[in-house]
Amino acid sequence: MVDIRIPEELKPVDGRFGCGPSKVRPEAVDALSRVTTTYLGTSHRQKTVRDQVARLRRGLGELFSLPNGYEVVLGNGGTTAFWECVVFGLIRDRAQCASFGEFGAKLAGSAKAAPFLGEPTVITGEPGGPALLRAEDGIDAYCTPHNETSTGVAVPVRRIAAEDALMLHDATSGAGGLEFDVTESDVYYFAPQKCFGSDGGLWIALLSPAAIARITEIKESGRYIPPFLDLSTAVENSRLEQTYNTPALATIFLAAEQIEWMLAGGGLGWAAKRSAESASILYGWAERSAVATPFVSDPAYRSNVVATIDFVESVDAAALAKALRANGIVDTEPYRKLGRNQLRIAMFPTIDPADIEALTACIDYVAERL
Repeated sequence: MVDIRIPEELKPVDGRFGCGPSKVRPEAVDALSRVTTTYLGTSHRQKTVRDQVARLRRGLGELFSLPNGYEVVLGNGGTTAFWECVVFGLIRDRAQCASFGEFGAKLAGSAKAAPFLGEPTVITGEPGGPALLRAEDGIDAYCTPHNETSTGVAVPVRRIAAEDALMLHDATSGAGGLEFDVTESDVYYFAPQKCFGSDGGLWIALLSPAAIARITEIKESGRYIPPFLDLSTAVENSRLEQTYNTPALATIFLAAEQIEWMLAGGGLGWAAKRSAESASILYGWAERSAVATPFVSDPAYRSNVVATIDFVESVDAAALAKALRANGIVDTEPYRKLGRNQLRIAMFPTIDPADIEALTACIDYVAERL
């Protein structure tokens, strides 16, 4: 590959554009370093750690303006574990699942494989487009990603008119960067390694009273639930400001720091506005470019937090990403299973829109020289 050196004046201040793990603010790391001997390496059952869990839960309640009765519940294993929690503890019998990328497909696959559940309805979208839920008799849980991390497609958080059915939204990459009405969801779940500028391994769910009642109902039905995936246990422990088993303390602390940074800036609206500004810059550049175009053709479904940009055949996106990485601009590679000639770029609130602007200049510089 040609050795391309991007001029320093073109480069972003921070070259991290990964979709997870995402950019962690240096200020949050500095704050973590200050509690090295008083917090890290201490018992997760003691007040020192439980105070940080309480700080995290309290901050999320404020950030998302949770109504009375909604609770912030958390547990270990990340969103991958929570998909199985959904199967064991939230779907009574039949789910309807929207599948328009890798992550929606995984939950649909788990629901289909569970021998104690009825056959789910799976609504599949074409790559780069959405799959939209619709009311259906016999469905007790409607499940969809809010933002599909693999494709850069976002759909509205909207309740389906169905009596006694729960609305579940996988918000792993959307939570904290996209505005929505939390009352339109019963289970809004995510992990903190995207918009919340932390590390992975933790799942967090905003649960409505109906969701908590469903958890209790299924638990009392006698269904076997592995203890690690038991949501009733997660609810009980979260109310005590702890997790069922030992969490990564740094992850909790960094997420709490990020949430307080968002609240200090102006809350969810402010954070979402930062991402929207970055999205306007990046998609606007791609639409004007002679070599690039947004993968998601319909602007109504383009994500403001994860952008996928296709390139013409004459520009090798893999070589482009490699040249950017050699210049300290990292993690712009596409989602591996899509297999497209594209870049995937995070636009989480932590990322300065000015750095997105600089990234587009760097892409143009490299593309002209490949």
